[in-house]
Amino acid sequence: MKVILKEDVKSLGKKGEIVNVSDGYAKNKLIPGKLAVPADGKNMNDLKLQKKHEDKVAQEQLEAAQALGKELEGKVVKVAVKSGEGGKVFGSVSSKEVAKAAKEQLDLELDKKKMQMPEPLKTLGFHEVTIKLHPKVSAVLRVNVVEES
Repeated sequence: MKVILKEDVKSLGKKGEIVNVSDGYAKNKLIPGKLAVPADGKNMNDLKLQKKHEDKVAQEQLEAAQALGKELEGKVVKVAVKSGEGGKVFGSVSSKEVAKAAKEQLDLELDKKKMQMPEPLKTLGFHEVTIKLHPKVSAVLRVNVVEES
């Protein structure tokens, strides 16, 4: 019997897949447990519409990420920190502070978890921070660490 999985089933398949299982397994376990539905005409059509909708949403998210990436291109965020002689910074600048500065200066909501900083910024000057906006889209934000006056 062919069924459409509504959830991931271990050793059988992922959500949305059409799998062939024995009649007893489908009628006694998968369908009553709401893990699958029979692969008839109506359910196949519903699956097709659902996949179309998911593809459309994924495309919109990709386009939004690309637009934000273009907007970030060439932008500079200034972060002021206390420093001593020779440009030695007291403490460091973390992704949280960069995200806060971007919100204040550029009015952009950037997720601090998506900023790829191998280590916090500990020197004055310009630094490039890569931001992963989407699995296929990354942008570079320039951060200017300046001495607090």
